[in-house]
Amino acid sequence: MTKTNRIARRPFLSGLIGGLMLGTSTAPRSPTVLLGVHVLASQSSGRSTPGATERIGLGFIGVGRRGQQLMSSVPPMGRIVAVADVDLRRAQEAAQRASCDWYTDYRHLLDRQDVDAVVIATPDHWHVIPAIHACLARKDIYLEKPLSLTIREGRLLVDAVRKHARVLQTGTQRRSMRFHRLGCELVRNGVAGKIHTVLIENYPSPWECGLPGQPVPEGLDWNAWCGPTEVVPYHEDIFIQRANPGWISFRPWSGGEMTGTGAHGFDQIQWSLECDHTGPVEIWSEGGKLQAPVYYEPEGRQRGDRLCSEGHRVRMRYANGIVIRLEPGESAAGATFIGDLGKIRVGNNELSANPEDLIRVKPDELKFRLPEINNHMENWLDCIKTRERPIADVEIGHRTATICHLGNIVRWIGRPLRWDPEKELFPEDKEANQYLDRPRRKPYTLPETV
Repeated sequence: MTKTNRIARRPFLSGLIGGLMLGTSTAPRSPTVLLGVHVLASQSSGRSTPGATERIGLGFIGVGRRGQQLMSSVPPMGRIVAVADVDLRRAQEAAQRASCDWYTDYRHLLDRQDVDAVVIATPDHWHVIPAIHACLARKDIYLEKPLSLTIREGRLLVDAVRKHARVLQTGTQRRSMRFHRLGCELVRNGVAGKIHTVLIENYPSPWECGLPGQPVPEGLDWNAWCGPTEVVPYHEDIFIQRANPGWISFRPWSGGEMTGTGAHGFDQIQWSLECDHTGPVEIWSEGGKLQAPVYYEPEGRQRGDRLCSEGHRVRMRYANGIVIRLEPGESAAGATFIGDLGKIRVGNNELSANPEDLIRVKPDELKFRLPEINNHMENWLDCIKTRERPIADVEIGHRTATICHLGNIVRWIGRPLRWDPEKELFPEDKEANQYLDRPRRKPYTLPETV
């Protein structure tokens, strides 16, 4: 299929996703550049699920730091067909490394018939919109953590994945690491006895951004990068994920490290406690309402992290009575599980216990075993072919992200909250329920139906 024919197919997807308009490249037109599109070769004809021996065509949406890491770790059964990024330079450089096509508007990528699945590694505020559009375009999805920016958009994505029978893997890859799996197995098998308390790092919430404007780099569509959030002046310490301090620390675009690294830690708790499809029922925080600072000039994360966590230690209680305590100095990417026989600590693919004998159990002595997945993306690609659910399915990713959001919301509210994990709301609490979602700037809105 030629470039001209491909562009002509755009009205189909535009109508399908409600005509959402994204930025296009400002690069001069040439025989290979048109509307932010670069195509190396004609595309294959349409197909259904790839065959058992057929390589899966992948499109990457967002090719910054994390996107490039994922591109370098694609298993042999996958092949990179195209990339998309609102930064023209990034898109071109990533495409050159992968010898593939590039776009500045991801809708062109979704419109390709040789793209079977997409990997989304955008900033957090751009997670759910392209993921839902991928569902509508019948593409399977690998979505970086946290799954969502708000609780309600996460549930909408779960609905879209289920309705269109998609395979979605959440990027909480510690489920595919040996010592995380073993630690969770030990907890599930009662090696530490009955668990009553779980300790986890007291992750900081995000703070506010007041950085001054800088010239927008050539080729970057800053309006599209801001997307559903209000447009603010460009600054490199917003644009880069972890800079001084980077978008991951600012409230408009992220939930801070509570949803960043916290997505890994809380995911381990959910997995160990067999709570993948539920969550806590009570949440409270010390220190009253969080007064987040505003960064008016580039500065490291230390001050913001301290002010948005210190004195605001979050606590949660599940319906079974287990209490989660967020404490400074605890495991950042795992948790410490305390039972009546001792405690087991799962760290960054590290495992320890007190007493040490708790982790000397032989695997064949364990009654309950978790799936032995050692490559997160390979598990996703396998499931694309089998149509089974991957180890970090969309519902799992949504429930973990929800707990992270709850930790932020209770700090913003400044008082104890009750949570209904089945209805996914704060019972009879109008103030708290206002934080379940947020307004989105037109035309970067979610589809009314999925």
